[in-house]
Amino acid sequence: MSAGTRLRIALAELDLLVGDIAGNADRVLKAMQRARDEHGAQLVVCPELTLAGYPPEDLLFHRGFRHQIDRALERVRTAARGIGVVVGYPEYRGAQIFNSAALLVDGAMLANHRKSCLPNYRVFDEKRYFEAGAQPTVAPLHGFALGLLICEDVWEPEPAQLARAQGAEILIVINASPYEIRKQHAREAIVRQRIHDVGLPVVYVNLVGGQDELVFDGQSFVMDARGEIVLRRPAFAEGLACVEFTRGADGRVRRAALPAPAPHAPAPAVAPELDDVESVYRALVLGVRDYVDKHGFPGVVMGLSGGIDSALTLAIAVDALGAARVHAVMMPSRYTAPISIEDAAEQARRLGVHYSVIPIEGMFEATLTALREEFAGREPDTTEENIQSRCRMLILMAISNKTGRMLLTTGNKSEMAVGYATLYGDMAGGFAPIKDCSKLLVYRLAAYRNSLGAVIPQRVIERPPSAELRPNQKDSDSLPDYAILDPILEAFIEEDLTVDEICARGFDRATVGRVLDLVKRNEYKRRQAPPGVRVSRRAFGRDWRYPITNGYRR
Repeated sequence: MSAGTRLRIALAELDLLVGDIAGNADRVLKAMQRARDEHGAQLVVCPELTLAGYPPEDLLFHRGFRHQIDRALERVRTAARGIGVVVGYPEYRGAQIFNSAALLVDGAMLANHRKSCLPNYRVFDEKRYFEAGAQPTVAPLHGFALGLLICEDVWEPEPAQLARAQGAEILIVINASPYEIRKQHAREAIVRQRIHDVGLPVVYVNLVGGQDELVFDGQSFVMDARGEIVLRRPAFAEGLACVEFTRGADGRVRRAALPAPAPHAPAPAVAPELDDVESVYRALVLGVRDYVDKHGFPGVVMGLSGGIDSALTLAIAVDALGAARVHAVMMPSRYTAPISIEDAAEQARRLGVHYSVIPIEGMFEATLTALREEFAGREPDTTEENIQSRCRMLILMAISNKTGRMLLTTGNKSEMAVGYATLYGDMAGGFAPIKDCSKLLVYRLAAYRNSLGAVIPQRVIERPPSAELRPNQKDSDSLPDYAILDPILEAFIEEDLTVDEICARGFDRATVGRVLDLVKRNEYKRRQAPPGVRVSRRAFGRDWRYPITNGYRR
């Protein structure tokens, strides 16, 4: 291998659609053409399971799915002329399925790597579908030896070490690593540790886009052999970025240098890391946009109460879809405060959305009249509160059915945890953007969004939260203060701490016991809630699988 050898690699962050195999192949072909013609790249690297989308789940078991994968891989192989491509795909071998990465060059498959470390924790369920590969994969390309790895392979030391032992000089890692708070810091720390182990530069390419409750944030990056970031793509955005490797006179691979991405104006090579609140907000926006658009909805409808949760949800919806695709509905009752009506109207005006006011008093009174004999002799309680919530959902679902717009639900994680929500009422809907955001995080997100432009009236942020389903109601009448509730919930849900461990953090034992009992009793509600964007270490959804019926005592 002579001095002066160069290899220019394009990192292709693609927003793929699970199951759209032909469409995903089209996206790969376009990325190949752009990388070759606009960037002069010799290799383009695509995310994990590119052709299938991630996670394909039980689609993998359909024979038709397999046939489409075979045809799509053949299309990409045939098109790989003048540029090589690393493309992820499910590889079928008899009854076995592998999570694989193919290196396709000049119409041939130069190498094929089978993922050896299969994650089976949190949101991952790969052992249900895939067999583990057993061999390292190293292939020559333009004078460099490339070691191929897939996502979890880099989180364990052995795959990188085996590739290094087989002569790899650059590690290529393709990923479908979903977003959660501070995940990018963890990724880069792990890759830096692998580089410390093997002394090789790493090209890390991640998926971008929303898929049901998962959001993939991209943030692909390149680290040199010293563990220094040479390239980092901006978060939550599709695109291409290039890196170039050279070989010095001593034959060693040199630090990656970033060529200008002609004909475009150069962008910063290392995109800045986002702080926690900004990254969560952008994840929510992308999650809503992709869920609505990938399902083909013309827009969304949602209730706007004058409270903080619906106010934040409306801002997210508008940022995701544009004001013209968002319909907000205020549905006042006898208990709705005048300032709630005023603030909801003001926010709708500021954001420029279609806004309707539809009182529920007639529906509520008609329902109470119909149930008068059934309820005779019984005092009003949460039953009447829930009736109001269900009247509102009747209106919202009717608008959704008539217009085709999907209904957004506005509940937060704190409410979902303790069941402070009405089943078949305010829990109803197609997607719940802030489902994984605690109440305290909701306030931080609202403040962040207002820092970009004051779209949420300040009174909405400052007022004590209330469901406004009875006179002078406040959330604190039924729940501990959120400054107490949310840390207890986080300790139990995300950290799996015991009662003793939570109490050791300074919380009252009776309060902890009460909160955890509420979490347990309301699992049946959460099972019937719509999906929502996952942003925490553990969300209610695919990584929360508690039995509804159980006798466990903490």
